Amino acid sequence: MDNRYAVILAAGQGTRMKSKLYKVLHPVCGKPMVQHVVDQVSLLSIEKIVTIIGHGAEQVQAQLGEKTLYALQEEQLGTAHAVMQAKEILNGREGVTIVVCGDTPLIRHETMEALLKHHEASAAKATILTVMADDPTGYGRVVRNENNHVEKIVEHKDATDEERKIQEINSGTYCFDNKKLFEVLNRVTNDNVQGEYYLPDVIEILKKDGEIVTAYQADEFEETLGINDRVALSEAERIMKKRINEQHMRNGVTIIDPINTYIGPDVIIGQDTTLHPGTTLSGPTSIGANCHIGPYSQIEDCMIGENTIIRQSAVFDSQIGSSVQIGPFAHIRPKSDIHDHVKIGNFVEVKKSVFGEGSKASHLSYIGDAEVGRDVNIGCGTITVNYDGKNKFLTKIEDGVFVGCNSNLVAPVTIGKNAYVAAGSTITEDVPGEALSIARARQVNKENYVAKLNLKK
Repeated sequence: MDNRYAVILAAGQGTRMKSKLYKVLHPVCGKPMVQHVVDQVSLLSIEKIVTIIGHGAEQVQAQLGEKTLYALQEEQLGTAHAVMQAKEILNGREGVTIVVCGDTPLIRHETMEALLKHHEASAAKATILTVMADDPTGYGRVVRNENNHVEKIVEHKDATDEERKIQEINSGTYCFDNKKLFEVLNRVTNDNVQGEYYLPDVIEILKKDGEIVTAYQADEFEETLGINDRVALSEAERIMKKRINEQHMRNGVTIIDPINTYIGPDVIIGQDTTLHPGTTLSGPTSIGANCHIGPYSQIEDCMIGENTIIRQSAVFDSQIGSSVQIGPFAHIRPKSDIHDHVKIGNFVEVKKSVFGEGSKASHLSYIGDAEVGRDVNIGCGTITVNYDGKNKFLTKIEDGVFVGCNSNLVAPVTIGKNAYVAAGSTITEDVPGEALSIARARQVNKENYVAKLNLKK
């Protein structure tokens, strides 16, 4: 197998998106479209990936990081000019270069691998990824010769009536002999209406040189879809969502309403987990086996164990153990660590806190910046008072503690092992283990007081 290189075209601004966000950074199923392309290319055996950047260069680099090298196209003078910017990195190298557009998020690595293998087996200097289109209007037609090689690519406006009947179109993804590519790019001219240097002109030059140009036909038209506006973006979202959901269902996940379930491309879900309608899973989230998620739950960047139930709740950037119950209407904020067999009930908010195994906060509580031990019961309406207007402080609740309802634990404070806090208490000092702490005014009953008010006269 030859050395392999990849050039990803991601320099265009994308004016038809009508957005301040550069085109290739628009997300499809929560991931920028250029990231989809780079991730798929990275699954191939590629020696160097070069991303051509222009508009929004710094933002694109920040998104892709060190997965790729970069070349800057300061002026957008066409696709051939864009590839030419990789010359300093790739010129003169033996091997094969695949050129992919950064606005084709649906392309699969399996298809690119098949394209590369076809190219390497055919002794061609270039291979075009083609696809059959039900309506090829507006696309460049691929005209083949008697050897089934590519004779030429004809743009729609230049095609004869007979050529316009051809349904095989150019997808805009190519393989080239790397050395030949950069030799020929020097000969591409901008003698056209737009005054730009076009990559398909390389094919024409190669044919005139008597070189072989072949084509490899992709199975699905939708895989080659390029995103130029918000309509195409929504179509890519629909296709990607369907693809992701079907893959999980085939792997043993029950999705009750796939149309209203949204799963990011990096989510991992165990067998026999059920996703109820309205569920959104995003980021590098992992969910174990036999869980029930939803309805109407949002989970982002989380690790979740097995046999856990999360109903009508939002969970962000946290660790959730096994056999945990969350919700309905709970909010787990970032940096929380919920151990096994914990219950976080309705209208409970947890922020940057640890809950030890078997502990419970069943309703209407705020637990922030806290270390909660094992088998702790936090009564309804309890608040860890963690903020003094300037700094955050830690509340420690040790194993076996019982906190009565409507209690305020004013941090920094420690509630010792197996201690009790009486309902309605505001705790400002440490409570020793095994103690009962009562921090409220003594009840006073004033007999016959209502009669003295004369309210009914």
